[in-house]
Amino acid sequence: MLKVDLSGAKSFFDAAGPDYAAAAAAHRTLAEKTGAGADFTGWLGLPQRVKEEELKQIIAAANRIRSRSEVLVVVGIGGSYLGAKGAIELLRPKPKAGDPQIIFAGNSLSPDSLSVLLEELGEKDFEINVISKSGTTLEPALAFRMFRGLLEAKYGPEKAKKRIVATTDARRGVLKGMADEEGWETFVVPDDVGGRYSVLSAVGLLPMAAAGIDAAAVIDAAIASFAAMDQRSPENPAWQYAAARQHLYRQAGKSIEILACYEPTFRYMAEWWKQLYGESEGKNGIGIYPASVEYNADLHSMGQYVQDGPRTLMETVVSFREPLTDFSVPFAMGDPDQLNYLAGRKLSDIARVAQEAVKAAHISGGVPNLEVIADKRDEVGFAELVTFFELACGISGYMSGVNPFDQPGVEAYKKNMFRLLEKPGVE
Repeated sequence: MLKVDLSGAKSFFDAAGPDYAAAAAAHRTLAEKTGAGADFTGWLGLPQRVKEEELKQIIAAANRIRSRSEVLVVVGIGGSYLGAKGAIELLRPKPKAGDPQIIFAGNSLSPDSLSVLLEELGEKDFEINVISKSGTTLEPALAFRMFRGLLEAKYGPEKAKKRIVATTDARRGVLKGMADEEGWETFVVPDDVGGRYSVLSAVGLLPMAAAGIDAAAVIDAAIASFAAMDQRSPENPAWQYAAARQHLYRQAGKSIEILACYEPTFRYMAEWWKQLYGESEGKNGIGIYPASVEYNADLHSMGQYVQDGPRTLMETVVSFREPLTDFSVPFAMGDPDQLNYLAGRKLSDIARVAQEAVKAAHISGGVPNLEVIADKRDEVGFAELVTFFELACGISGYMSGVNPFDQPGVEAYKKNMFRLLEKPGVE
């Protein structure tokens, strides 16, 4: 089971320490759906609902995609793609035999980026999973129009309809209307789940299953993890993380949180985390700024700033107890590179020593260290990380006094963009 280690932050706590009473109250507000944004807390029971209502259909659709296509183009932005991309990068960084390539489109307006995606697609057999609750978000809507045109040119309009899956609202919206009219297969973005909390719905599960990830194992682990974290005590890892980061923010002036991991495949999980916490907590003029680094690489680029820059940082490190593979350092005759002192040692052991050295250095430099520890980089570890960060985010948001489930500021740029593009009806 996932654990949180606060030992690297204790010297930065004041005498009172993290406010677990406030964490308890926030957890109660979340569970009883009495707080702001309660209509969007359906993610708490989402894994069980998916298992009962949709999982078989999701897996069947994924198997069909795997049986006939070399590429699945996933069209979406923000919460409509970051969780799935994070999962695939973490668990399936290199496709295995029989795995289609998963291409993510619709998260940019860059023509150069689109050109690269089209080169990757080439003449391969493909289908599209378009993900949007409304269907009117500009970036994915434009990408879907372009890739749908390619699909229809390749297979003809009627056959193309069988190669489009829309994950959208159950009853309304532009994309839902198009799907009904064209007869595309559809899956639901639940009404009571915001995009950044939707990875354990069809939004994330269909691309994950198409990539070869065991979606059923993810859902079972998520159900078990939410049940385990329903404990109402300071031993709850979600309480520990939420309360510690809020304490460091309010009492120690740590207004920037950097999420670090020593696994390069964690990069897009960090991007998912940044959206989850940034969009949930950054409002009303307050909030911890979420950033991320990739260790060991960023120790040689950002390490100086982390060690000696402004002391507004706290650091959360995600670790895995067991690597999926390991290597031993070979012995070299004559020791030309002077590394024989490491000969015979496992690379994972060396990595752990490096991590401990970094932790000690950063703490001594004034950066508190929180550690989140999962067992393995597998479906269970992924599900535990997602459920943990989601629950802790809801608790932390309520502790800070904001609505963790709205995002009013996101609409500002959209209104300006549509006005400048002279969209009909927008002034």
